[in-house]
Order: sequence, then structure tokens, then C-alpha cells
Amino acid sequence: MSYKKYIPFDNSLKEDMIVQGKVKSIQPYGAFIELKNGVVGLLHIEDMSVARIKSPFDRFSIGQEVNVKVKSIDKENNRIMFTYKELLGTWEENVKLFKEGTKVKGIIRNTEAHKNGIFIELKPNLVGMAEYQEGIEYGKQVDVFIKKIIPEKKKIKLIIC
Repeated sequence: MSYKKYIPFDNSLKEDMIVQGKVKSIQPYGAFIELKNGVVGLLHIEDMSVARIKSPFDRFSIGQEVNVKVKSIDKENNRIMFTYKELLGTWEENVKLFKEGTKVKGIIRNTEAHKNGIFIELKPNLVGMAEYQEGIEYGKQVDVFIKKIIPEKKKIKLIIC
């Protein structure tokens, strides 16, 4: 798919608008979203969630309807960039759904041994950290215990059950 040839430009689109579209194509670096008026823009993998995902397929599938926010418009190069993670709530909004001392499900988002631990996604825009354990696989769902929520640092300490 040629990015420049495929995207018709639409002057009614403005930055920060929330629009609905359909996932037309998924590449390792992001997903192409087509709006109802035929405009196609790129939703880069880094704009899909706060959690580090390996593939856009971790979030989206071809044909999926999705709301996105217009991140930038480059009229000169006929390119539109979207963001999705900004529509998933702030850290503060999402952390209110969780309480210290409870057990919840999370998804492993970092399996590499790291001096601080591994990242576990509790919601698409909320990630906590647990101590590294052998045998943990990326993308697998695990039960975790919420040990500590530190709002001033926007951190959540977890224990894998």
C-alpha cells in the first residue's frame, strides 16, 4: 500500500478531532485507519497504548471499527497521523479502578530480564511492574497482586501470583 497515493486529503479534519474509522491494514509499525469519508491515516504503534506492545495485532484486527484522535495533519505531504492511547483515559482515571491488596488479571508486556522487573498491563493505558520471574511469556495473562500504588510517581508495584 502506497501511503501517499492511498490517502485522499480532507480539509474538514482538524487536529484533536475524535473520529471513527476502520482498520484497513496492519503493518509492524502501525495500523492504517480509513475514515468513513475515505481518508486514510496512520496510527503508529507508539500511539496505541502506554504499554509496550510488540505488534499492532496486540490491539487491533483488520476490519475493526475504532475511534481515534487526529494527532497531526501534514498537508504538504498529504499525511494524517492518529492517536488512540489518548482516548483510553489518564493514569489517574484508570488507577481508580484498582486497589492495593487486591488480586487482578494482567497481561505480560515485557519479558526481558530487567534490573527493575517486568511490565504488566492492567489496562491499555495502565502498566505496573513486578519482579522478574523465569518462564514468563509476552502476551500471556497472569494473576497479579497489587502490592502498592504510588500516585505521586504514577507507579504500581505488583507481585505475580
